[in-house]
Amino acid sequence: MNTQTIYEFPLNERIRVFMRLEQLFLHLEHFLVGKSIFDKRAAINVLLDILTICGRSDLKSEIIKELEKHTKILNQLSSKQHIDNHKLTAILSDFNQASKTLYQSNGKIGIKVMESDLFQSISQRSSIPGGSCSFDLPAFHYWLEQDPREQQKDLQRWTQPFTEARKAINLILSFIRQSGISSEELAESGFFQLALDKDQPVQLLRIGVAQSLHCFAEISGGKHRFSIRFMNPSSDENRPSQLCSDIPFTLTRCLF
Repeated sequence: MNTQTIYEFPLNERIRVFMRLEQLFLHLEHFLVGKSIFDKRAAINVLLDILTICGRSDLKSEIIKELEKHTKILNQLSSKQHIDNHKLTAILSDFNQASKTLYQSNGKIGIKVMESDLFQSISQRSSIPGGSCSFDLPAFHYWLEQDPREQQKDLQRWTQPFTEARKAINLILSFIRQSGISSEELAESGFFQLALDKDQPVQLLRIGVAQSLHCFAEISGGKHRFSIRFMNPSSDENRPSQLCSDIPFTLTRCLF
């Protein structure tokens, strides 16, 4: 079986932010189940990254806008033939519930996390490389040495404010990925370029490359066109370079 490596490239700034958060939530999930002090430190660092993204814009409003857009698309699909209305109704219910929950929440996503004095002090030192040493943050050092059950309670309290946002982002990204139109393409001499149909705005590109080819895809572009360069991985002496051979790949354009 020829396994593929998938590269994703969002063409929408809102989707780009959601995908960054998706990755951070996966990292957080991994570190939360770890038992070591280093796992706890890593979980806190990921939480700080999530808070930074949430604090840069009105993330809640952006998520709600995207949910409403997809709800409108789904309602339009209900009149089409060969649509599984039972499944469609279930998806619409999930979107409507996610919107309702976010509407009813107060303030920016994650703002309550900063109500913790300990988390505030960690956040204030986070911009300093190595700024969470025991002599910088003795309270944090004390917390890291406490009963793991008590630590887990705190981590649960600090991560809970992001639960509904994560559910909504997962819904949105899953719907976008499932809306893809796939085709088999060939990058001649490792290069491929394509103009996009302005009447069918693409939200996300997914590039599937056989792992046996030992190359990676560099993708660039915007809403009008994009290009892909297939590159040789770098060695100790050489920088990555574009392949000279033709590279077959799968291109998926996700429309919604």
